[in-house]
Amino acid sequence: MKNNTAKQTKLNQIFTVFLSFFKIGAFTFGGGYAMIPLIQKEICEKHNWITDEDILDIIAIAESTPGPIAINAATFVGFKICGFWGALFATLGVVLPSFTIIILIAYILREFQHIKVVQYAFNGIRAGVLALIVRALYSMYKQCPKNLISYVIAALSFIAAAIIGINVLFVILGCAIIGLTVSLINSGRFKQ
Repeated sequence: MKNNTAKQTKLNQIFTVFLSFFKIGAFTFGGGYAMIPLIQKEICEKHNWITDEDILDIIAIAESTPGPIAINAATFVGFKICGFWGALFATLGVVLPSFTIIILIAYILREFQHIKVVQYAFNGIRAGVLALIVRALYSMYKQCPKNLISYVIAALSFIAAAIIGINVLFVILGCAIIGLTVSLINSGRFKQ
């Protein structure tokens, strides 16, 4: 009897993970970075499945692994909550709305893209997405360490990726090396 109850509880949790990420995927425009505040609110604040510090680590990992950040984040969070099945259903949940919406939009846009109202609507959506990305940036800024090294790493990363055009993977790798080196120097393990 206890085994059936445990299975039912696990299935309910997996279903809740799926619904949470389905909702995030369905009501977020602008890609993975725009989803970060919704993931944090739904997963950390509403369900208390993971902490704010965990979500920051998961976003850092999701950014540094191949693939879209939203899918990577959903997979990592789902795995942390419910193992393999949580990862699978969180990923399905976040992808399914976008997949369905893109198919519908592709059909509709082809038919109505010449109409000015449709063009204006997409301009408004772009402005809203920018606001969501700025909010995610602010939220991540509040979680990051505030010291000179962190500010220098952030500024150099921005210059390297946005202005010089260095591949983001190399920027992330460089940041990891700098962070590790500074940490070793500060802990006294790195002798000169």
